[in-house]
Amino acid sequence: MRTRHALLAAAALAIGVSSPALAHRQWLLPSTTTLAGTSEYVTVDAAVSNDLFYADHVAIDPAQVKVWAPDGSEGKIENAAKGRYRSTFDVKIDKPGTWTIGMERSGVMGTFKVGGETWRVAGRGRPGGGAGGPGAGAPGAAPGSMAQQRAAGAPPAGGMGGPGGAPGGASMKSVATVAEIPANATDVKLTETQSKNVVYVTADAPTANAFKPTGMGLEFQPITQPGALASDEEGQFRFLVDGRPAANVAVTVVPGSKKFREAEEAQEIKTGADGVLRVKWPVAGVYWLNAKYTDNKPTTPRATERRLSFTTTLEVVAP
Repeated sequence: MRTRHALLAAAALAIGVSSPALAHRQWLLPSTTTLAGTSEYVTVDAAVSNDLFYADHVAIDPAQVKVWAPDGSEGKIENAAKGRYRSTFDVKIDKPGTWTIGMERSGVMGTFKVGGETWRVAGRGRPGGGAGGPGAGAPGAAPGSMAQQRAAGAPPAGGMGGPGGAPGGASMKSVATVAEIPANATDVKLTETQSKNVVYVTADAPTANAFKPTGMGLEFQPITQPGALASDEEGQFRFLVDGRPAANVAVTVVPGSKKFREAEEAQEIKTGADGVLRVKWPVAGVYWLNAKYTDNKPTTPRATERRLSFTTTLEVVAP
């Protein structure tokens, strides 16, 4: 164990590893990412936790997960079960190529004022519409929305509390969609969000369809195939924003099994001018990769900022 710690410590000095404050992280952990043949199943654990990949906080709902086969058709999950700290499900890998398993979500968050009172837009991330990117179309009104509150003739119900909420510990009032923001609202501050959390499983040889750019949001385009990562070789991945190579995308790479280490050993890296991320792997194992990018090019009306994120789990083998 000390030898492994020494390797990680040495790598920290060599590649600029940092130890950011811990936060809850969403992850998917497949039983394997490479298979020979098309008569196998992959079992996936899904959870949100502090330590990767140790389930200790809350399970991800399997109903949020979708599967896309190498030909782009939609697959399915089987034997889904949700526990207190993690969920688990199986995926039948019955076609050769690279499969995509995970979740895509989009939404709008922010605040506005009506008569000096601060409200928030509670339209959190919604499931996306397919492998090509976040689904289009605005979500419908939700219980407690401004429209329903008015129809009921009752004071608006409070939403979840948060920074900037009503004084005295009261929850901030909310609406469900941008369309419900009244015409007389002031100080409208909206942020469009898009996130993707997927894992890739390859049967036989990899195929490019899983990484075909759509030209929408933040996209992952591996130069080194996820199923070919080795601890003695640099991994290279290109990130695109709206179909173009994106420089300065902030990426966090964290090895799993923090429970058995003295430090997290996270790498904080950025893509180069060509949009390429270059990653060194201190040791073999399973790694969590999260990329984030913020710009001022939202597509949602009245929004002024866009926050994009991409998360995946990578398996790195020993040389």
